[in-house]
Amino acid sequence: MSRDDVNVVWLGSPTFPKAAHDALQDTQLRRNLKHATTTIRDKRLKAVAELDDWETLREAGSQIKDRVMRHLDEYLLQLEASVTAAGGVVHWAQDAREANAIVSKLVRAKGATEVVKIKSMATQEIGLNEALEDDGIEATETDLAELIVQLNDDRPSHILVPAIHRNRTEIRDIFKREMGKHGIAAPEDLTDEPRALAEAARVHLREKFLRAKVAISGANFACADTGTVGVVESEGNGRMCLTLPETLITVMGLEKVLPSFSDLEVFLQLLPRSSTAERMNPYTSLWTGVTPGDGPQEFHLILLDNGRTKTLADVEGRSALHCIRCSACLNVCPVYERTGGRSYGSVYPGPIGAVLTPQLVGVGTSEHADSLPFASTLCGACYDACPVRIDIPEMLVHLRAKVVDSHRGGVPKPEALAMKGAQVVFGSPRRLAMAERLGAMAGRFVGIRGGRWLPGPARKWTGARDVPVPARESFRTWWRKAGRR
Repeated sequence: MSRDDVNVVWLGSPTFPKAAHDALQDTQLRRNLKHATTTIRDKRLKAVAELDDWETLREAGSQIKDRVMRHLDEYLLQLEASVTAAGGVVHWAQDAREANAIVSKLVRAKGATEVVKIKSMATQEIGLNEALEDDGIEATETDLAELIVQLNDDRPSHILVPAIHRNRTEIRDIFKREMGKHGIAAPEDLTDEPRALAEAARVHLREKFLRAKVAISGANFACADTGTVGVVESEGNGRMCLTLPETLITVMGLEKVLPSFSDLEVFLQLLPRSSTAERMNPYTSLWTGVTPGDGPQEFHLILLDNGRTKTLADVEGRSALHCIRCSACLNVCPVYERTGGRSYGSVYPGPIGAVLTPQLVGVGTSEHADSLPFASTLCGACYDACPVRIDIPEMLVHLRAKVVDSHRGGVPKPEALAMKGAQVVFGSPRRLAMAERLGAMAGRFVGIRGGRWLPGPARKWTGARDVPVPARESFRTWWRKAGRR
């Protein structure tokens, strides 16, 4: 699907079942994922264990997000007034196309043909880089992992660590092959040592920081009462983008607004521990409008809807908007660890992507999106790890029901026929007894043959799972034999 077809960019993958099947064959990918997620997961547990009031913080974060969702319209209008009073300009974008057009117009108004960017899920969601390229504007990602993905024309596979599927040797090869095509080349003798790779990226990006007139960022939070916008990061590239260029454009999802500046106390403890297992982020940048003679002298805040108000309308699904993009749910998910983020097809992978993407796109409108709620074992690990207590397993079940409902009518699918058959069997004791006898006979047959597959069209269902051999004797028969009539 192209970005003109849907409001959320798809990354060229087939539907989740097909993409996951292919990913499982990639042993290098599975090794990289297991090493990375295990390391991050262990560090996070230690960081969280340092706080005696961690569960209280989680509850506070959940309640603040609940309040934001109940009064979202009021807080957004308050935010607009606060940002405007501080010298900023607020734009409203209904969808991806509108947001991209606003950004492109603002960049062109400054006479710029290149911009530097901070890692931003919102701009990835709307395909901003590709839209700017169509308008002759070059966007350079300055986050190290995003730079790796961009240089290799690759697809991100993790919210926080987009290049988690690449090891150090692969990154060295990408730098040596691609950096020179886009600016200062990597040294010929570049090694795969982390320090050498970071230095190569630093030198490559430095001239772009100093030359760019316009920077584009996302936002982790925005405070309605003061108009303060915040970005947290670990590399310092964000600080460079937020302070050096003349113009700063921030694209922010509607749900990132917070009622007050004091609410940051909660989220600036929850986010770093859940994402990078740090007590606080190395760089926390907060700005309020513009300050004469200090930093960008022009600030534009684009408030992005792109399916969020429709998600808000679903009472059972709206808590997906509570997400603070920490990626803790990805690092504990057994499905994600084995299939990787690219299998999800969306810029939002893992458990949170499985509930957020279908709602942004619209349940029943896309085969890709409809396959995502089923990409889970419902083990509940994501709920335990979520710093704002999003009940992802419950939401997955809710969305699965919506997907099934959206496809009712027309030619019934085999699953629907099987459910109808079960309804007929379980609706009568006589029919159930007959089914049990047939099952026992089948059990004896299958047991003799030693097979655990189903014939005909049902073979597709058993291609990825074992079917338990039916009991040789039904419970009723055993009960009668035991003389317990």
